[in-house]
Amino acid sequence: MTLADDYQDRFVTALSPIAEALEQQLRSYLSEESHIDRISARAKSVDRFLSKAEKLVDGVVKYSDPLNQIQDQVGARVITFYVSDIETISKVIENYYRLVETRTIVPDSEWEFGYFGKHYILLLPRDVIDPGIDQNLVPEFFELQVKTLFQHAWSEANHDLGYKPGAAPLTADEKRRLAFTAAQAWGADRVFDELYQGRARLATSDTNEPDSRLRSVV
Repeated sequence: MTLADDYQDRFVTALSPIAEALEQQLRSYLSEESHIDRISARAKSVDRFLSKAEKLVDGVVKYSDPLNQIQDQVGARVITFYVSDIETISKVIENYYRLVETRTIVPDSEWEFGYFGKHYILLLPRDVIDPGIDQNLVPEFFELQVKTLFQHAWSEANHDLGYKPGAAPLTADEKRRLAFTAAQAWGADRVFDELYQGRARLATSDTNEPDSRLRSVV
């Protein structure tokens, strides 16, 4: 069998049902968090897996054993409203899952935006794996990203525009225009978070203010 055949079998019989169970588990663990836009988990598609498996570094294939070395065969995302929610959600994630690797993804320069956020490699919990699945087809890890709506939207569009295999390189003007959208997205993320934090403080202040009807009249 070819690598494509092996992964197709894994995708159908193991990865897809595991991703579905993992998504439901994440929804349960994060059910008390009020600022989540979406939670999703998916098995890496056959085409994307093969593309990653064939990746070269300095002319040499990066993965000698892609079925065991590629860690995002199952990937999950949690998309939240505000930047400050990332840390809150991350604490829940770290409480329930065993951490292998974590990174706060930041751009290579101040002209970029999309990869801010938390990126985890976590051990795949056994309770999302149906006992009937061939254990030889089950990956050891899964990938989880926690991002805001603006971070997610910008990175998806940026990847589609600038990183498609075989696409012509972006021109200098196109890069400047992407930098412009990055600045706008960064600013929107910051303003929304500041507005949310300000209104949260105001609500707390109002709650703690003594009722004027209970004050003594001198």
